Amino acid sequence: MKHFLAISDLSPGEVQDLLDLAIKLKQEYFTQGNPPYFKGKVLGMIFQKPSLRTRVSFDMAMRHCGGDALYLSPNEIGLGKRETTADIARVLSGYVQALMARVFDHAHVLDLAKWSDIPVVNGLSDYNHPCQGMADAMTIQEKFGKARGLNVAYVGDANNVAVSLMHVCAKLGWNFTIANPEGYDLNAKAVGVAKDISEETGSKLMFLRDPHEAVREAQVIYTDTWTSMGQEEETARREKVFPPYQVNAKLVGEADKDVIVMHCLPAHRNQELTDDVADGPHSVIFPQAHNRLHAQKAILARLFGVA
Repeated sequence: MKHFLAISDLSPGEVQDLLDLAIKLKQEYFTQGNPPYFKGKVLGMIFQKPSLRTRVSFDMAMRHCGGDALYLSPNEIGLGKRETTADIARVLSGYVQALMARVFDHAHVLDLAKWSDIPVVNGLSDYNHPCQGMADAMTIQEKFGKARGLNVAYVGDANNVAVSLMHVCAKLGWNFTIANPEGYDLNAKAVGVAKDISEETGSKLMFLRDPHEAVREAQVIYTDTWTSMGQEEETARREKVFPPYQVNAKLVGEADKDVIVMHCLPAHRNQELTDDVADGPHSVIFPQAHNRLHAQKAILARLFGVA
């Protein structure tokens, strides 16, 4: 694995390998601490968007394994503005051993990978969020094991998080259903990729408007904010469109009795997700957030060729 840009770039076996390694590293950390797998390694972290989980989880992943991380703010980098992405990639390749980039435009991640001599990790783009997708799959596997045919329902805005969730479900043979309002559909290219994957793995994909139909028999209900970063001017319009897609106790009650409820955070509580669900017995949103740390250790370990 040279870079980690999209889950769809990996084979089903590679996805499962990462999940198994993430679970192993998590168990190792809590029993004896991780050895210094990343000793002598520095991860350069490029941020165009603010972050809590991405910044802290990558920083701590490096520290737990004996490495270090360097935060680079938007003003310090200015991808494609102050300096070309190609030049930035080639300069940083001589300073650090890997790059993680959290960007608005997916093309910036692709350009970094194209021109970099070191591994590049996609920490989020407008197209997808593969690190989140791996942590999501890890959380689901911890609850349900490796059972194929699991029913995963995503309710709400068909955004970059939904793309990576769809792709990881398809890779693992889990069934993926999404319910979203008209006009807020998944990226057509991403859907085409998922359909190609599902032909290989047997995953079933469903694209619906009705959230109640979507969660029927679901073992996982997933939602995300109705307005993502960069869409702030659409907030008022979205707040009128999305209320029927709120994940509340009634909707959760229509799913499997053992359903888990997921959210990548940050959450706008009592909008897309009610307090009683977020803090209720079906919620795994905080273990899910914590798994970012361990999933990203696995990604970095494979890129560095260690562990």
